Amino acid sequence: MATDSLAVGQRSLGDPAVGYPLWPPLTEGCPRTSTASVSYPVEVDYAYERVPDGLFGSPEATTARHGLDRWAPLLPPLAAPGLGEGGTPLVGLGGGVLVKDESRNPTWSHKDRLNRCTVSAALACGAPGVVVASSGNHGASAAAYAARAGLRCVVLTSPQPPPAVVSFLHAYGAEVLPVPVEARRPLMRRVHEEYGLHPVSSLTPTHTGHPFGAEGYKTVAYEIFGEVGVPAAVFVPTGYGELLFGVAKGFAEIRRLGLASAVPRLFSCEPAAGGPLAAAVRRGLPAVTVPVGPTDAYSIACQVGGYRGVRAIGDSGGEALLVADTELDEARRELARAGLWTELSAAAGLAGLRQYGADRFDGPVVCVSTSSGFKDIAVGTLRVPPPAPDWPTVRRRLESAPGS
Repeated sequence: MATDSLAVGQRSLGDPAVGYPLWPPLTEGCPRTSTASVSYPVEVDYAYERVPDGLFGSPEATTARHGLDRWAPLLPPLAAPGLGEGGTPLVGLGGGVLVKDESRNPTWSHKDRLNRCTVSAALACGAPGVVVASSGNHGASAAAYAARAGLRCVVLTSPQPPPAVVSFLHAYGAEVLPVPVEARRPLMRRVHEEYGLHPVSSLTPTHTGHPFGAEGYKTVAYEIFGEVGVPAAVFVPTGYGELLFGVAKGFAEIRRLGLASAVPRLFSCEPAAGGPLAAAVRRGLPAVTVPVGPTDAYSIACQVGGYRGVRAIGDSGGEALLVADTELDEARRELARAGLWTELSAAAGLAGLRQYGADRFDGPVVCVSTSSGFKDIAVGTLRVPPPAPDWPTVRRRLESAPGS
């Protein structure tokens, strides 16, 4: 429902006084406030005074009840058809801890919320397709939404992408180009310039990303608010900080509309092997680049951060946390015991909470889990030899299994 959008323009995060028209999307950030070393993103601005009464009521109170269409007034124009993204459940772990399970989205990750908005921008701009640099979730999601919209999709992925992601990409008809990480951004720019494909991931030295993309992540906050109100805190797996910023902006809008008097504290949870956002917060800088050591949390192992994450932490009174792979593995095991199978990176929110301590909060705490365990590189590499088909062998196997 593209016509339902109340989006009126783009505003610089580097200087809120600097505004731009809504079109075209500024995919390289704010040209007036960015410098050679720091790229400041822009965000979408809305006619908040025109938000319809009852938008945050029950789904039955709205005319657009499915997927992101329900929130169309507070999103950029949704020109591309959806796939039923959003509406993911909150699963309780006990002790006031809730997990927002984003693996229930159409391509099994939170990226579907972003790509409904970015592919809509490509379609509205008249682009023949999209180009994306991604090691996993983002590429699979962009390919699905491009296919749904009838657009071409080129994915610049890592030399050894997860097997499940490769299957996704080929199934959707995407053109897959495995290239070294350092080559992705310049090649994406070249594809964009020579073929007119709309870039749906970042083109800038420090991360800006697509200005419409993070808007889709606001709906995570809207859905949490609809179920539990304003939680005490939200713990978010963090790479470039787009999801973190989207959740922060969603709750800020809820407060702005007079529906709540406070926002939750936001906690970014990055792999300890890198952590550009934690480094930027610690140094008081808008964005930094850091070396990245070995980690299996490949989805959020980023060298460079962006100003969006710094803003989200500062505006919410939150903190930037670093979690080790051992903590991620334990958190993933805890989620599995609760019936949730996640990618290692997706367990970062719960790992951050367990490190910080749930008993430090008065009220519910939400951990966002971003993606299914199918996305991990190790999937498909484990082989368990079949037991001999006799009862003594089967019984020995069962009695030696964990939990028997």
